[in-house]
Amino acid sequence: MKTLLVFLLVTSPVFAQDRAAAVSSCGDTKVKFDVREDLAQQSLTELEPSKAVVYVIEDYPGPECIGGCVTVRVGLDGAWVGANQGKSYFFFTVPPGEHHLCSNWQSSFKSRSSYYSLANFTAEAGKTYYFRSRLWSDGSKLPRLDLDQINNDEGSYLIASSRLAISNPKK
Repeated sequence: MKTLLVFLLVTSPVFAQDRAAAVSSCGDTKVKFDVREDLAQQSLTELEPSKAVVYVIEDYPGPECIGGCVTVRVGLDGAWVGANQGKSYFFFTVPPGEHHLCSNWQSSFKSRSSYYSLANFTAEAGKTYYFRSRLWSDGSKLPRLDLDQINNDEGSYLIASSRLAISNPKK
């Protein structure tokens, strides 16, 4: 029993450092976003031949946000690139190569703002990539935040039923 206790005490800082390193790839935790929808722009963007396009879609389960929408900010390679709120999407371009995505529940409640999800992918020039961000529950009291790469058909379908999100860092 004592050996197990010593092991846990010695290794717990290592686990904390690994989690902190992974989450630090998201962006500065002090950056918060204001999000609004843009009803005028619902179509997919033209590709730049030398870059890839990445869509991040927040797959909110209900038709409307009751009591306020959850804002999920998204980071790429250590910097925030935007945010979604409710059933919305946004997009950005990336150069070819390996990239790391992060999603985080933006909340003033510490318990909520500690939800992160991570994904990585290797972008190819001229290709389109879709990622779905969603909160869900497995029946327990604690929700989960997922960030998953989805296929082009599912991505196009979700975009068609979502609003374009315009996000700006709060000042």
